[in-house]
Amino acid sequence: MKGKLLVLVIALTVVALFAGACAQAPAAPSPAPATSPPAAAQKQAAATEVPKAAPTQVPAAAATAAPAAASKITSGGKEFHAAWPYTLLPKGHFNHFVTDYLLGGGSIYDDAILPPLAMYDWADNKYIPYLATEWKNEPGDWFTVKLRDGVKWTDGTDFTSADVVTTFNVTRLLGQSVWKYIDKVEAPDKSTVRFHFATATSVAPRFILKRRIDPNSVYKDWGDKAAALFAAGKTQDSDEIKALRKDFTEFRPKELVSSGPYKLDPASITSSRLDLVKHPQGLFTDKVQFDKIVVFNGQTPDITPVMLSKGADYAPQGFPLATEKAFQDNGIRIIRPPTNSGPALYFNYTDKNLANPAVRQAMAYSFKRDENATVSLGKSAVASKYMTGFSDNVVPTWLSQEDIAKLNTYDYDLKKAEDIMTKASYKKGSDGFWQDLSGKTLEWEMTVPAEWTEFAAAAENLGKQLNDAGFKITVRGVQFQQHAQDVQQGKFQLALRTWGGGNPHPFFAYEWDILAQNPPLSPGPGMSLPFRQQIDGKEVDFSDMVKATAVGSDEASQKPAVTKLAQTFNQLLPIIPIWERYGNNAVVEGVRVASFPPDSDPIWKNDVYGDNPIVIMLMDGRLQAKN
Repeated sequence: MKGKLLVLVIALTVVALFAGACAQAPAAPSPAPATSPPAAAQKQAAATEVPKAAPTQVPAAAATAAPAAASKITSGGKEFHAAWPYTLLPKGHFNHFVTDYLLGGGSIYDDAILPPLAMYDWADNKYIPYLATEWKNEPGDWFTVKLRDGVKWTDGTDFTSADVVTTFNVTRLLGQSVWKYIDKVEAPDKSTVRFHFATATSVAPRFILKRRIDPNSVYKDWGDKAAALFAAGKTQDSDEIKALRKDFTEFRPKELVSSGPYKLDPASITSSRLDLVKHPQGLFTDKVQFDKIVVFNGQTPDITPVMLSKGADYAPQGFPLATEKAFQDNGIRIIRPPTNSGPALYFNYTDKNLANPAVRQAMAYSFKRDENATVSLGKSAVASKYMTGFSDNVVPTWLSQEDIAKLNTYDYDLKKAEDIMTKASYKKGSDGFWQDLSGKTLEWEMTVPAEWTEFAAAAENLGKQLNDAGFKITVRGVQFQQHAQDVQQGKFQLALRTWGGGNPHPFFAYEWDILAQNPPLSPGPGMSLPFRQQIDGKEVDFSDMVKATAVGSDEASQKPAVTKLAQTFNQLLPIIPIWERYGNNAVVEGVRVASFPPDSDPIWKNDVYGDNPIVIMLMDGRLQAKN
């Protein structure tokens, strides 16, 4: 297997480079769904959603034909051309809450179809009102939200508090994390919603305001049934709740009902593109400057030729270095907003050797993270330093300099790795590979989403470095949609998946790194990580520690809990963060979009997948069409 992924990446890049010049006849890329990584999926922290998806490896003919297909699109008014992988019907569907939702759980364009109550401005550290107009804490641990009037759903119903209550009742059925802190949602009137906190938390605004709101007209029965069961004292472990949850995951709405400025045109869906058209009575319809958003389907290999032909205006996929250079040579801008995320090495804890922290610590010492970052994404990848499980960018905000100095940075050191393994009773065989006490070679398969080219390059490099250090690793690429499902179902040994999260509070990174990868948030066994762990002779509980990071309305009071979990993560390494990804997002100016803001504009501080800057500028009208 050695070298095959790297060869595949290079081959796909070469195909892409020739595609812009060679494409002649229209043809669609093979079907797909999902997006290039960062806790992209993660966005909504939905327990049952599988973040994104995309086509299987595309044959050269399909890739080269994509630009021709793009160039033949005839304008029906002002169009913005986007790139995002989606799941084709009938596998794809319109249940926004569960796996295989058509646009994928982490789609940035969902914010224009099913808007949240608010978005976040990272530069100004404040929320931007969307479906909500104002919010505040009130006596008795209530959080009250006022809603915007005059917004209608595409089925003709009014947007009201009933939509918000139903949405949160369904999230309770699915066991989403907001219900660790709230115990009641009520609607005093059509434009007011009140959330009661059983446990005060400063992350309340993010939990509530960033939740995309779904239509009561579609999900009312499910929300009402869930609310009735919980009111009767049923819990997540009750047979009745489990049965209702199972039935709900199989629910398939007939259409995607929208409250945003755009709605899905079902007739437009093909394997290569779909259209989001203006919804006259949706949120901010009067502000958006484009009549249609054309979404091209696919992962990096599919979208590369589309961008090279300037068939799309924006693509947040992860592009290889050679492709990035080809874009720039073709006059296409590269912007580098943060993702506060990146690839991490995941472990299946049913393997007793991988469950041994000594093995994970030795692995961390056995490869050069900076080398891995450079070969994967060049300037858009920065090696993880502090190894806390959340972004290095915000570590100084939460940990004191004294506590930061105590963190193990796991600098490349093969001697330390050998000492740790030897102390843990492992030894090297005559072939140079580590063996356990029974003499069995430590040998694992490491899987990676094949279409995520930056992850494929990282996996190839990581596999080589670990092999050189005595860990026998075979790398295998898996269709990215299938890969997410395999990991959720525990059908892996080692895997490269995303870590961290597009959120300023560490809780959300830990929720993704730990809770979302294991039951009950994972629909399958996931990593099978026991939440109760021994550290320095004491038992700790990861679930309790994650929850504690968000307890209290004052972030200053949460710092000790964040520090404790950061130190515990740093020592036990439940996953190994490798590097942080910065977008190498491609934007095309002067074709359909007049221009994008300069690199110095504060909007580019927004997280690519958490509060996407392009979508925010589409929604508020800052992105102008070329006349």
